[in-house]
Amino acid sequence: MVLKSTSSTNHTVYQISGSNTSRSLPDWVARKRRRDLKNDPEYASRIELIQDFEFSEASNKIKISADGNYAMATGTYKPQIHVYDFAELSLKFARHTDAENVDFIILSDDWTKSVHLQNDRSIELHAQGGIHTRTRIPKFGRAMAYRHTNCDLYIGASGNEIYRLNLDQGRFLSPLDLGSDITGCNCLDINPAHGLLAFGLENNTVQFWDPRSRTKLIQLEMDNDKSEGDNLGIGGGITAVKFRNDGLSLAVGTSEGQTVLYDLRSPNPLLRKEQGYGLPINNLIWIEGDRDGSERTTRLLSADKRIAKIWDMEGGKPYAAFEPSVDINDVIHIPDTGMFFLANEGMPMHTYFIPSLGPAPSWCSFIENVTEELEEAPVTTVYDNYKFVTKKELAALGLGHLLGTNVVRSYMHGYFIDIRLYEQAKLISNPFAYQEHREREIRKKIEKERESRIRTSSKLKVKVNKGLAEKLANAAEKKTKKAAREARIKAKAESEAEPNAGDSVPVASEQSSLLDERFKTVFEDPEFEVDEDTLEFQQLNPTRSSKTGAAVSRARPDSDEEDFPDNDDDDDDDNDDY
Repeated sequence: MVLKSTSSTNHTVYQISGSNTSRSLPDWVARKRRRDLKNDPEYASRIELIQDFEFSEASNKIKISADGNYAMATGTYKPQIHVYDFAELSLKFARHTDAENVDFIILSDDWTKSVHLQNDRSIELHAQGGIHTRTRIPKFGRAMAYRHTNCDLYIGASGNEIYRLNLDQGRFLSPLDLGSDITGCNCLDINPAHGLLAFGLENNTVQFWDPRSRTKLIQLEMDNDKSEGDNLGIGGGITAVKFRNDGLSLAVGTSEGQTVLYDLRSPNPLLRKEQGYGLPINNLIWIEGDRDGSERTTRLLSADKRIAKIWDMEGGKPYAAFEPSVDINDVIHIPDTGMFFLANEGMPMHTYFIPSLGPAPSWCSFIENVTEELEEAPVTTVYDNYKFVTKKELAALGLGHLLGTNVVRSYMHGYFIDIRLYEQAKLISNPFAYQEHREREIRKKIEKERESRIRTSSKLKVKVNKGLAEKLANAAEKKTKKAAREARIKAKAESEAEPNAGDSVPVASEQSSLLDERFKTVFEDPEFEVDEDTLEFQQLNPTRSSKTGAAVSRARPDSDEEDFPDNDDDDDDDNDDY
């Protein structure tokens, strides 16, 4: 059994639970395969952090109780609520509802009291024994926030009003009128320091309200780089707002995939980050400090349905990220730890652990001991079949409309696309790319042929047999000139058949055996030196010996020189037979 891990930065992210595939099999096939898994040794040695941490189809929302001992999640199909007990590492109970859940809030420190916003305009209050009461709102709700100081429940809906339900009095209060031009509120949050209300609206603005006077204080106009109407309308505009505990910092997520940081004392943004896919931001989480403890570093998690990224507040440096293959619906961070839960479109909910961000929760401290032991072997990621392009290059190729699809994969400050798609798009955008491509292929072919020849070294020093070295060098030069002449004739013939086909074609040259590594000892080792004054050398090279003025003896090797005295008159007779 191994744990999947990713480390695009210096911080390792472990996937503790959750698969990367959504459900695609009927129930009876799934049950049969589940029975067969009992004989699978890998399945038997798996890590199951929380038992039954899944839903029949998909999960919508997940939250942690204030005491940190329970997790509550909602999902479908059929619409239901799950409560998990961390002390038992298992499902405590499952409760079904009549409609699918949109959002919910845990009211008590444990799981016993909660309020749920349903997609049929109903609001359900649940107690320990089940549904306590149910009420309805005039329009379809989208998000909720609860203020503990006065027990007011704020509900953002598709209209221009924020509904207020006081849970202490048990009745609706007068709603907050956002303005006649407002078509809906997508998200809302309450500042934990002083209670300031923030409403993210469809018209790309954020309104701030004072809950004491129930009046609008100011409206923040967000910059919209896209043309009017893009991603605006139902669910468009501002899709996430989140206050920091310091009372001054605010994070805003847009439907274009941007995360913008503000200081409440200034209307100018401190930092703007692109998520990469152009999809609406659905989660913003402030993460205070890290495991080091020497320096309190504040980070922010921003998530859309494809990826969740963690980056530093100061400068926006990427810290870590996790990207399941199924769509993300909700992300929750367990405070003061490095563990995250994901509600997604797959059956099992995902669990991720980042040791450098914080320790494991006390109820699963054993995770820290097994993560490194069960970590899969590190594999260097190679993108041989992909091409990295920036957003500007993607637009120049005419592929900007593919942002947010599976074809374009976001990475760092750019994107990875399939190399075949890149080549096709480049051929369409650049008609002359074929000629450049053909020239590159010709060069590759010639280089490949050159590699098949004997490799030589130019560092050879000729110490002995200098005459032989000069002879071989002259012969190699003649062969090189001949090969170059033949190559020019061939290239000229190809260029006449197809214009520009033979342009800039490099000519391979023949290599001399003088520089071959296999024969270097002949020119370096004195043991291989050829003595040209010997009788044997003169007999094997009669023509060369006569030209240098050396006498060639016609005696046999075993004859004495006294029987055959030298005759100066016969020195010029080089053609006599022995």
